Amino acid sequence: MAYLVVCPVSQVRTVGLKHEPSHMLTVMSEKSDVPRPASVSAANHESLIFNDIAADRDGLVAPGAAHVEALLGFARAWDRKAPLLIHCYAGVSRSTASAYIIANALADDADPTMLASILRMRSPTATPNPRMVALADAQMSMGGAMIAAIAQIGRGADCFEGDPFIFPLRADQADLF
Repeated sequence: MAYLVVCPVSQVRTVGLKHEPSHMLTVMSEKSDVPRPASVSAANHESLIFNDIAADRDGLVAPGAAHVEALLGFARAWDRKAPLLIHCYAGVSRSTASAYIIANALADDADPTMLASILRMRSPTATPNPRMVALADAQMSMGGAMIAAIAQIGRGADCFEGDPFIFPLRADQADLF
């Protein structure tokens, strides 16, 4: 069954052992030696390097259109035979934005509002990076629907790092995990 699993970098090993993903998306501010689960080959591991910021800031790399294009390309190449693990440093902003974007791109019955509600239900701390969501909304010609849906769920609860969670790709699977 295809689903997304989201976690902070500190939980990659544990989540990898539990879910045995075939693909992994790393979204960090600098290149690091993230422990890739044994179930994920190097060819199935994508790393996107940018800072968790919503606006340009001197000395930092903001998420850009090329990052979102790479994210979508990686997700669309995933065969969906095993889970896709997505992580950032804290599992709160870049990884949750990535999961939300991927779900909107791949879900059988994609509805940005419903998917945002599922995201909030799955992760009370999720605070998707708004710049990533806006870039994806534009690239996917969603007319602001993704932006509005994320604004509607609001900022997640404050935390040091989020708890790992599963994001299903079909609404009828929302209660299965």
